[in-house]
Amino acid sequence: MQEPCLVILAAGMGSRFGGLKQITAVDDFGHAIIDFSLFDAYRAGFRKVVFIIKHEIEEDFKAAVGRRMEKYFDVRYVFQQVDMLPEGYEVPAQRKKPWGTAHAVLCAADAIDGPFAVINADDFYGRGAFETIYSFLSADRPDTQHGMVAYLLRNTVTEHGTVARGICQVENGLLTDVVERTKIAKRGEDAAFTEDGETWTPLSGDSRVSMNFWGFGLDMLRQLRDRFPAWLDENLPRNPEKAEYFLPFVTNALIHEGQGSVQVLPCHESWHGITYKEDMPDVLDYISRLRREGVYPETLLD
Repeated sequence: MQEPCLVILAAGMGSRFGGLKQITAVDDFGHAIIDFSLFDAYRAGFRKVVFIIKHEIEEDFKAAVGRRMEKYFDVRYVFQQVDMLPEGYEVPAQRKKPWGTAHAVLCAADAIDGPFAVINADDFYGRGAFETIYSFLSADRPDTQHGMVAYLLRNTVTEHGTVARGICQVENGLLTDVVERTKIAKRGEDAAFTEDGETWTPLSGDSRVSMNFWGFGLDMLRQLRDRFPAWLDENLPRNPEKAEYFLPFVTNALIHEGQGSVQVLPCHESWHGITYKEDMPDVLDYISRLRREGVYPETLLD
């Protein structure tokens, strides 16, 4: 069995935050959120990492993160470009936006040779989440059995605006459905979402949500490849400039069609991310507290 690989989605430029937030320092030692993720991943057992980036940020990313990590991991770089489409398809004239998380992972298919985890570069997931996913991926299981680290919704929202989260339905420990809600706002210990910006629907703070922390068997790469043309046929006519091929779309499809399963791996860590610039003080305070508690040393993987 191949050793699990960590795939990090780092192609986005952080339009809402402004600037290249993947390499924005979140402590006094110059570490970015991705440094904490890599430190936690290394402690959990990962020794292979694939960075999915864009050509435009390649040198900045390698200088800030990649070359340091080459001392600890077998590092590979993959580029997510808007023109990476199946044969017979062309990029719409006004299309600038990448094709989403499922497309990003598909771009990395040639660099993945075994079970793999997927995370966002700019989300702080917590030590326990990496230990959970590594243990799951290290077990001998069919390539059609996948996993997802699930957080409590109340641990994943921000005081400073709306967020997008995958709201999960779970039965007997297995994911039965995940619905992407793109505008969720904090409401005390709970939350609410809106589709039109006017009508709000309550959500329990105990709702299980996906933070895009997945554990996949190799069959997921086939699913991503085989389903992409049909997704393009359906979505290009409707929204050629902004439609995105998301991982939850594919996981839902394979679950509903009986072509795979997704085990829900509970996590009680608190998510922290820099969706907005106003989130930065909260992240700094949280990481400082973890350092005082001895969770992280001053020096990570440097």
